[in-house]
Amino acid sequence: MAQGVLLPKHIGIIMDGNGRWAKLRGLPRNAGHKMGAKTFRKIVRYCNKLGIKYLTVYAFSTENWKRPQEEVNGILNLLREYLNDAKNYKHENVRTKFIGDLSVFEGDILDKIKECEFESENFTGLTLNIAINYGGRNELLHATKVIAQKVKDGEIQPEDIDEAMMDNHLYTAGQPDVDLIIRPSGEFRLSNFMLWQSAYAEYIFMDILWPDFNEKSLDKALAEFTKRNRRFGGI
Repeated sequence: MAQGVLLPKHIGIIMDGNGRWAKLRGLPRNAGHKMGAKTFRKIVRYCNKLGIKYLTVYAFSTENWKRPQEEVNGILNLLREYLNDAKNYKHENVRTKFIGDLSVFEGDILDKIKECEFESENFTGLTLNIAINYGGRNELLHATKVIAQKVKDGEIQPEDIDEAMMDNHLYTAGQPDVDLIIRPSGEFRLSNFMLWQSAYAEYIFMDILWPDFNEKSLDKALAEFTKRNRRFGGI
């Protein structure tokens, strides 16, 4: 990536196309997810190297539970592998957070998530948000219910509710809105990803399956981002 290029502060990536990648090669879908996990690690390292401050990856949606149980189990096992291996990458200085409704996961996964977040909370490089059992609508509902309870308890008044308060009750509280959302795989939709945070994001859809995505693919998306005229409703 060229020096001096204005980079987005926060990138969101919808990691899509693992199953199709495997099908094209006559492999089981979980083989695609394994390759996608390798791509994920590679892109996280590259974003950190470039100086990107925040990266949110869509790893497992609230809708993904509808997939065949074998595939779901394979994805959860990949998550376990990542969590078990995270301690070996402390030198990369990546702060890791998990966003979504984590209450549904088994105890061993929850314990490892807490450990991973705790051990990396003071790291100063890239902040990596891994969205698991995540849905944008579900996130907004969760935030709304918490705020509504505070109104009910008399902690705040309805007129106190504003955009800043909503921001502070999202899973990404304290982080800037996403500037750039990248979706490989040739699909042209958000699929319930970061609905609030992406209000003024730039969208780049790429005709490449996630396991084939690499550093050059990200460079191409960043080059396109720099050409966009971001007016945020102004002139």
